Amino acid sequence: MDRIKKLCAYLPRCTTFADVGCDHGYCAQYMLKNNLCGEAVISDISAKSLSKAEALLKEYISSGKCTPVCCFGLEKIDPSINLVLIAGMGGEEIVSILKSAYIPQNFVLQPMRNVRAVREYLLDAGAQIYCDDLFESGGKYYFVLCGRRSGGSREYTPARLEFGFGDLSGALGGYLNAELAKKREYLTRNLAPKTRAEINKSIKFIEEFLHGEIV
Repeated sequence: MDRIKKLCAYLPRCTTFADVGCDHGYCAQYMLKNNLCGEAVISDISAKSLSKAEALLKEYISSGKCTPVCCFGLEKIDPSINLVLIAGMGGEEIVSILKSAYIPQNFVLQPMRNVRAVREYLLDAGAQIYCDDLFESGGKYYFVLCGRRSGGSREYTPARLEFGFGDLSGALGGYLNAELAKKREYLTRNLAPKTRAEINKSIKFIEEFLHGEIV
């Protein structure tokens, strides 16, 4: 629940909200309970998974403030929805969802891995990423991208494409140091020369970014 609580802090007030791949429905509950949206849509590709959120949000569904939809990604989500959350999926899956439908008017995306693929897709599509952050929960780090369908974005260097714009004195610094520790531990194993060279290159890249040698 700590991850969900921290993720919800990135959700702005909106008129209509959709949680795609909603799992238990906690984020929609947060938005509705705190009057941060007028109406919410919860969706999941699995009817069984969606039923968990339906149980949690039963009162809101009965009152017409929440609508459950069983579908893939944005397939049955009206493009007029003001804010869309897609969290807890891999970066490639999020990109697939966006490619097969549309980039929402406003979005909060929380990829579990390969966030770079999401950044690159959004930037190539002309979307605006106004917040590119990460947070720690339970010893793990989670990237969060908040943005809009259009409006361009700040310039992304190769390092920023990889690591975003988090605070080096906070969660981003913790994430990068954790990555360095994992990679250095991996170097103690019996590795092929090519693999060892790739890991050393990655370590050098992270160290240069941490020390301000690249931005």
